[in-house]
Amino acid sequence: MNKDIVYLNGEYLPADRAQISVFDRGFLFADSVYEVIPYYQGVGFRLQQHLDRLAYSLRAIRIETEYDWAAILDELVSRNGGGNLSVYLQISRGSAGYRTHAYDDRMQPTVFACCSPIRDIYADGPEQVQGFKVIVTADLRWHRCDIKSTGLLPNILVLQQAREAGADEALLVRDGLLSEGTSCNLFLVRQGVIYTPKRSSEILGGTTRELILELAAENGIPYQEVDLRPDELAGADEVWISSSTRGVVPVLEIDGCPVADGARGPLWQRMFTLFTRFQHRLMTGESS
Repeated sequence: MNKDIVYLNGEYLPADRAQISVFDRGFLFADSVYEVIPYYQGVGFRLQQHLDRLAYSLRAIRIETEYDWAAILDELVSRNGGGNLSVYLQISRGSAGYRTHAYDDRMQPTVFACCSPIRDIYADGPEQVQGFKVIVTADLRWHRCDIKSTGLLPNILVLQQAREAGADEALLVRDGLLSEGTSCNLFLVRQGVIYTPKRSSEILGGTTRELILELAAENGIPYQEVDLRPDELAGADEVWISSSTRGVVPVLEIDGCPVADGARGPLWQRMFTLFTRFQHRLMTGESS
């Protein structure tokens, strides 16, 4: 099965045949938004939540569309063989036929989607999950991080900074407060309580973040959405990050220093188990 079928403006075609205008505003100005949606066994994981966030981003930048996104993406996944795939969906404002900052509401959006293979992050036990090393650094992004924009140059530069320091991710600080990672949300655990930065325009409301809080509430695990300072990381019992394609991952080292005893914490292991059960029910259609 061809793994390189993409969707572009109503067509499913080989990736090497997909073309957009050089004047497309997504290409020129990052005037576009996107979602990354994991499909496990051909089923979209938290699909509606991703599509709700996409609708929010589109409204925020004033792009109007009428598409059956679920049908489009399900068909794309099927044409790429199903199984475990990450689906990238991007909508730009389209092309005016020339370069201009001003835009016309009558422009036709450019819609693009593609797939890439991913591992089933819940298939293995918690002992198989690799903990992350992270650094803490300044948040260089714009102030509308709640919009999932393709303008990701600050994220790219900070992630490269982390990698050059021998780390996997970076935790970002703005105005003295922790916000999130370059492509993940942040959790801190103290004395059995989960703490996470509260929702604002400074962070992206992650679908996996929301699921973690739902699972915590359903299972009697206390949590708080609060302002977090960088110095609170040193006193944490556990630190986690989360994203759609990585799930919930333990952070074992920050700026070269171990988190607590440097091992995967017990509350993370419990949350990982809850995640595993949730995904199993979703993929098998079981109700419990």
